Amino acid sequence: MKGNFPLSKWERLQTPFYYYDTELLRNTLDTVKAASEKYNYHVHYAVKANANSRILSIVREYGMGADCVSGGEIQAALEAGFPPEKIVFAGVGKADWEINLGLEHNILCFNVESIPELEVINELAQAKEKIASVALRINPEIDAHTHSFITTGIKENKFGINLDQLDKVLDRLTELPYIKLIGLHFHIGSQVLDMKPFKKLCSRVKEIQQQLAKRDVAVEHINFGGGLGIDYDHPNREPIPDFETYFEVFHKHFAAAPNQQIHFEPGRSIVAQCGSLISRVLYVKEGSEKKFAILDAGFTDLIRPALYDAYHKIENLSSDEKKETYDVVGPICESSDCFVKDMELNKAHRGDWIAIRSAGAYGEIMASQYNCRSLPKAYFSDLL
Repeated sequence: MKGNFPLSKWERLQTPFYYYDTELLRNTLDTVKAASEKYNYHVHYAVKANANSRILSIVREYGMGADCVSGGEIQAALEAGFPPEKIVFAGVGKADWEINLGLEHNILCFNVESIPELEVINELAQAKEKIASVALRINPEIDAHTHSFITTGIKENKFGINLDQLDKVLDRLTELPYIKLIGLHFHIGSQVLDMKPFKKLCSRVKEIQQQLAKRDVAVEHINFGGGLGIDYDHPNREPIPDFETYFEVFHKHFAAAPNQQIHFEPGRSIVAQCGSLISRVLYVKEGSEKKFAILDAGFTDLIRPALYDAYHKIENLSSDEKKETYDVVGPICESSDCFVKDMELNKAHRGDWIAIRSAGAYGEIMASQYNCRSLPKAYFSDLL
């Protein structure tokens, strides 16, 4: 079953472009809101997944906060109307100007990943005569069993404070008067579909809290990060991820302390399924061993297949003819510019409309201008 796409409204549009189903986005946000509020959980949208200004504005309408990993993302969140007190700032390499931007706007907290970072934030906060609220990002040493490029919670990763360094960090904190510890932050990776790693994370956080309690340290916030995956194989069958089960896992396996808030940072799971990259077939090329559907979209528009060997369902929206096997490729002057090999598509012709599905996350936001190509534009279902 193909998705519901308004081909008759697209003839005037230049491909490739991103097409967002705003009804699906709003239905997803309704689901997230209902499932999280059931347990009084706080949700911050991970801006890195998609920072399109209209996407941000729609997410903000649902009362969520923003999880940012750069000063540019903080600025984008502020411009979209996110309250500073709902903005958190993560990232292993925060520049001074980015930290100062957060301090100037009194954001909720900085998720800090090292002693040197704590020291710099303390120095910059002192210069502004402010107290910086921070959460320690702890590396929980849990393998999420996802792609190695998007695994973030094991010891060899660059992210977070290793467990054996926690006491040293806590000792240093007592010497930094312009820092206030308010929370602990975790993130074990992305595109996680098995709930077992999340259960392990709950157990590990309990252990860490017990370690803190021995030092008479209590925190107001526990931030479990994001990571919930989506169904790239069947976007129509499961357009909205199972947020109910996701939040229920944490409710069952982690009991918050009195007056302690629980935070999450979903990104992909909110926006991925509502977005598709729309392209047209330039040529159908028959080689001696392969048949190629050559599109006007390439890895400059959607880099995930080239970068992660990621799979996206691809549909020929123009054809109901018998399926044939193609390598679906783009026009970029690189052999890695291939969306998928040996995929069955309805027989392709020059000019056919092609939808590359589940591209709402890490699609438009990662686009580049390599080969001097233009960035893809974005269109929304309710504005065409």
